[in-house]
This record gives sequence, C-alpha cells and structure tokens, in this order.
Amino acid sequence: MYSKVHSVGIAGVEGIPILVEADVSDGLPGFSMVGYLSSEVKEAQERVRTALKNSGFRLPAKKITINLSPAGIPKAGTSFDLPIAIAILAASDMVKTSVLKKCVISGELGLDGEVRPLRGALAITAAAKKAGMERCFLPEENVREAMIIEGIGIIGIKNLKELSNLINFPDESWETKPEIQRFEPSAWQSESYDVDFSEVGGQLLLRRATEVAVAGMHNILYIGPAGTGKTMVARRIPTIMPSLSLEEIIEISKIYGVCGLLSQENPVMSRRPFRSPHHTISPQALAGGGKIPKPGEISLASGGVLFLDELPEFQKNTLEILRQPLEERKIIVSRVFGAYEFPADFMICASMNPCSCGFFPDRIRCRCSEQQVKKYLGRISKPFLDRIDICAEASVIPYEDLGAGNKGESSVSIRRRVEAARKIQKERFKGQGNYFNSVMNKGQMEEFCILGDEEKELLKKIYDRMNLSVRGYEKILKVSRTIADLEGSSRIRKGHLAEAAGLRSMEGKYWGGIYGHA
Repeated sequence: MYSKVHSVGIAGVEGIPILVEADVSDGLPGFSMVGYLSSEVKEAQERVRTALKNSGFRLPAKKITINLSPAGIPKAGTSFDLPIAIAILAASDMVKTSVLKKCVISGELGLDGEVRPLRGALAITAAAKKAGMERCFLPEENVREAMIIEGIGIIGIKNLKELSNLINFPDESWETKPEIQRFEPSAWQSESYDVDFSEVGGQLLLRRATEVAVAGMHNILYIGPAGTGKTMVARRIPTIMPSLSLEEIIEISKIYGVCGLLSQENPVMSRRPFRSPHHTISPQALAGGGKIPKPGEISLASGGVLFLDELPEFQKNTLEILRQPLEERKIIVSRVFGAYEFPADFMICASMNPCSCGFFPDRIRCRCSEQQVKKYLGRISKPFLDRIDICAEASVIPYEDLGAGNKGESSVSIRRRVEAARKIQKERFKGQGNYFNSVMNKGQMEEFCILGDEEKELLKKIYDRMNLSVRGYEKILKVSRTIADLEGSSRIRKGHLAEAAGLRSMEGKYWGGIYGHA
C-alpha cells in the first residue's frame, strides 16, 4: 500500500516542502530509502524501525520503500524520522491517511519512540503555512518557537504513540490539546538591556558619531588609544536601535533557530543581534559554510551589529569577505549541489588602536617607528576602508569626566531621535526596496540629496581637500542626509555637510600617508 506525508526540509535558512512517500508491498522483506540523503537521514531507517517496535507497532514482513521528494534536493538532519514513521504506519493501514493531507510533520525519534526537539522549527512552520497547510506537528520543546507564525495550528508531540492516536482520533483530541495556542504579539516583543549610554562618560564625538551611524545604518570605525571606551560604546549600540518589528523577529529567529541558538526560555530573538567574533575567526565561520552550508557570523548579525574589535588583528582574507555583503546586504555560499543565499543586512562597527602600542600619534608615549605605524594601519585595505562611512577618533578621557556625576545622555533619549530619523527614511523610501540612507543608489541620491549653490561649493572644496574617491564622495552625501534627518531638515545644509566631512576626516589623518589621502 502507498501513502504520503508532508514534511519540511531546511535549505539555508528557509524551509522547503518535502513529500515523504512510503510503499509497503509484498516481496523480500527490507527497508530502503532514496532521495539524495545525507548520512543522518539514511540512518533514520534504524531509528524508525526500532522506535516503531518499542512503541508497540508490529510491522509486517514486507518490502518497505521510502522516497523523499523532490529527489534532487539534498536532505539533511534528523527531522524526517517522525514523518517517515507515520508514512510507514499509514501505508500499513495503521493510521488514517485522510487526516494527513493538510498536516506537516517534523521531529527526531529516539529508539524508545520519544520525539526529540529539532532545529529550525520556525522556518519549518513558516514554510508549512506558505504551502497552505492547516496544522503542524512538532516536538513539544519547539511549540513556543513555532507559535510566532500566525494562521496555522501548532501541536506539540511527546512520542510516536501519541501522534498516531491524534491522527486516528482527530475530532476527540485536537480541539482539547493544550498545545494548540494562538499567537500573542505582546509576549514576544519585550526587550531589556543591562547596559546604557548614560554609563559612558565623556567621548562626545564617539557618542554623536554612533548616533548618526545608527540613524542611517552607516558602518563605523572607532580609532584611538587603548582604554578610551571604544568597546564600551560599541556594546551599547543595540540599546539605541529601534525595536524589532514582527517581520524582523521572524527573519532573525529563523537564522538563530537553524543554527540551534534558540532555547525554550528564549524561543525567539526579541533584541537586535550583537555579534563580536574573535579576531582568530576563519573566513568560513564568518561567511557561513559547510558541506550543507549553515549561516555564519555575518548572517547571525543580520538586523543588528557585527562588531570587529582589534580590526587589524583579523586575517586580511577574512576582512575581504565582508566587502561584497556590505554592498549587497546578502551573501551567497555556493557548493556542488547548489547555491545558498543568507541574509547579511547588518551594521558593521569596528575598533582599533592607531598602532601596535596604541598611542600614535602621541610621540611622547608612542615608541613605534613610522614604518611600523604604516605597516599596522596598512593591514586595513583601501577597498575595505572605502566601505566604512564614518571614522571617529576616541580621545583620552579627562579625569573630570570620570566622576559619577558626569553621566551621559541615556539610551532611551538617543533612541527617540534615532527612531524619528528612521521614520523619515521609511517614508522616503517607501516602496523602493530599502529603508536606510546608507544604501541609497545613484538615482535615490539625486532625488533626495539635493544641494543648494552654497552647499555644492562646500562639497567641491571637501572633495578636493580630502582627495575623495567617488565612493567617499557618496558616503559624505549619505551621512549628511542622515544628519539632516536627525535635525528634521528636509534639505541638506552646509552644517550637515561639514559634520559629515568631519566624521570621515580621521581616515585622512591616519591613512593619508599610506593611501595618498590629503
């Protein structure tokens, strides 16, 4: 007899509908599986066979054939155990096949028939809803994560025997099962931080540069002596970023769910990601990869901040990987059996000392030779530096700024201005595919960065004096547009251009001798 059960596989961070077909027929007893399977999927036959036996089901001595369709898509993971077991029971006339038409089943089986949690429950549920399914049977531990998807029933399963009973007696069980719950937005969108910008004393330039960077999602580089608060400021960036929308919560949670970084206590991501990989990270760990690729740090930072502390210590080929994602807001990892697209819509924040000892250009304390300074700064390539919108210098903090009474402005206050600027951008780019000044294309810049005669004259002087590249020129225009938005100005004024140029001038100060900047 033939049966089919709907399930979902994971490709990248998205779910792909998979049809599990089972045929139980006369012939030499055996168990075979086909359909481009990884080793853990092939091993499912032993887990399923033993789980069925220990759950009280007696399989007939017949030939069992399992096909996972479409056959050309690679299948990995252990989430196909449960649908395979149900397909076999349905083909053996032990469960009702009519009930399975609008249901998706996913879960790993233990040898005792217990259903164990899986990765990517959110992606599975989203794909099930998109495919028009009405219910999704998942391990109990994954129910809270999957509940964020509205419009589909989520039913938690403890073991194989319980699932077979639910399928055979749906009218009696489904409506009373407590795991069938509805989505409650307020339960997921709370956020709290244990750090605040008010704790940062002094460093007015860093604070202002950070506010501008966050308002327009501009990439920022902090440069200055060690111990001046660069990392302290960077770690507080999420506290001034707007709260996540429901769509962002789902997209970010999908990524973390596929990577196994969600828990029952925190079933979804309710805060902006802040990823701070160590400088020894490999290019593959940063970009994502593997035989069947999984997201890397670039994708885990999507929607939030990727913080690169001690920037020159990163391998050069690791940093160069960032160049394309910074432009395209996505990264494509290609393998023999296909290409996987991962999101990479993050704000990059980096910090560094100006030399290996950390005190340049203070020649009283700095003992590095000119050649050593150039070599240290030269670890950052010109193409990578061109993708940094803002370069802010951290100065030594005066003693007067260290007292308890010298608290800075709170994160809540700064966030209000950032949210107001973001709202302006959202209206400006409505229906155009982007939401931030930092990713404006040429046509959008011509439309929204209109300058008066005086502003044009000033920008020409800035361009000549700073010896800007075309990309550098565009960065100053985009940053000045964000500064104008923070002030609620519809036009870019001379003051906005001057501040934007000042927020990039440190690049010329430190790299001018190496790259020919004035």
